[in-house]
Amino acid sequence: MKRLIIHGNPGIRKNAIIDYDGDEVVCFAISRQGDWHGPDEPQLWCVIGSEDEREDFEKRNYVPHWLDTESVDAEAIDVIKRADDIAVS
Repeated sequence: MKRLIIHGNPGIRKNAIIDYDGDEVVCFAISRQGDWHGPDEPQLWCVIGSEDEREDFEKRNYVPHWLDTESVDAEAIDVIKRADDIAVS
């Protein structure tokens, strides 16, 4: 699991599947930053990971402050499935 800061908005929501750095990862959580006093474009602060890490995320079996953080432009993200395409139980 890691935190990914996306500069711009690639049109994703929670539970979307994206191709980041050659891997398919799930966006477990997304918070939108920068709408009021932030930069010129919004930033999406995401917690991403593999589907195998979903249970750890849901049970909060991690320390958010210790997650590796990376930053990328929205154009570098390939959206595989948007959240509205996914049925989550």
